[in-house]
Amino acid sequence: MSLSAERLRALTAFATTHFGTLDVAPVAASSDASFRSYWRVTSGGRSAIVMNAPPDKEDTRPFVDIAERLLAAGLRAPRIAAVDAAQGFLLLEDFGSATLLPALTDISVDQHYGTALADLLRMQRTDTHSLPSYDSARLVAEMELFETWFLRRHLGLELSRNDTDRIEACMSRLVASALEQPQVFVHRDYHSRNLMLLNDNALGVIDFQDALLGPITYDLVSLLKDCYIQWPLPRVYGWAESYRRKAMNAGLVAVGPTRWRRWFDWMGLQRHLKVLGIFARLHYRDGKSGYLSDLPLVLDYTLGVCERYGELADFGQWLETLTAAARSRLTCPG
Repeated sequence: MSLSAERLRALTAFATTHFGTLDVAPVAASSDASFRSYWRVTSGGRSAIVMNAPPDKEDTRPFVDIAERLLAAGLRAPRIAAVDAAQGFLLLEDFGSATLLPALTDISVDQHYGTALADLLRMQRTDTHSLPSYDSARLVAEMELFETWFLRRHLGLELSRNDTDRIEACMSRLVASALEQPQVFVHRDYHSRNLMLLNDNALGVIDFQDALLGPITYDLVSLLKDCYIQWPLPRVYGWAESYRRKAMNAGLVAVGPTRWRRWFDWMGLQRHLKVLGIFARLHYRDGKSGYLSDLPLVLDYTLGVCERYGELADFGQWLETLTAAARSRLTCPG
């Protein structure tokens, strides 16, 4: 991760103005799958994070808006000390560098997921006024990344009309399932790399700027069928069912366990088709190849759901055949 000399000077000036004379030059803290990057600054022994969001590529306003909503709901979003929207800089509370992912073990996961699920229940009741809707057009556009970037670009496949018809039929089922669910606040990337383990064992929430009003199972499946770590399916379904009961008690949903599991699985399939496309796009378009190593797990989730539902079996068998033939190219840069 690097900045141009000019951009680094601007970032340093912003931090100095709003945080104080810096002890050392800004240090790269992290980057994400967008054009944003994060830089740790220190002054007098204190630390903060500067978000670098080039204004020609990123808009800081959604981040500020959603952070305020989450904080108002009692969640641990980073507090924002200063904003320079014109230059694309935010001065944020420093949550440290410990994400939840490496802390997850067979022994610790129940405790950590207990915290994450309690936070999710609170988050799903966060103010959604004026948030864009996770509507049919958006759901379909996301899944189209699967065909464009994963099948055609990454695996180099030529698709027939029958192939595209099969994809469209699957997408129609998944959209209908998503839209029949209660619509709540959706983070859209609620998983172990976007939850920060804080000193008091609370979880800090980050990367929430793309929040929408959408299906109640979306963030749940993002967490429990995490693209970066996998748990035994009976355990996943146990957590999901426990959450259903809590969501019912909170008045967020009124649905039985069978329908809930279907919503959960099919929402996961929508998300994982999208992610297959996004991870491939990150490599080809953005030069971020590290995500290719996560493709097998995401594909495993995808095929697993198709195996469990008769309506999706044809699509799953077709996809399994295609990817088996191209297995050697699945995680290799093209």
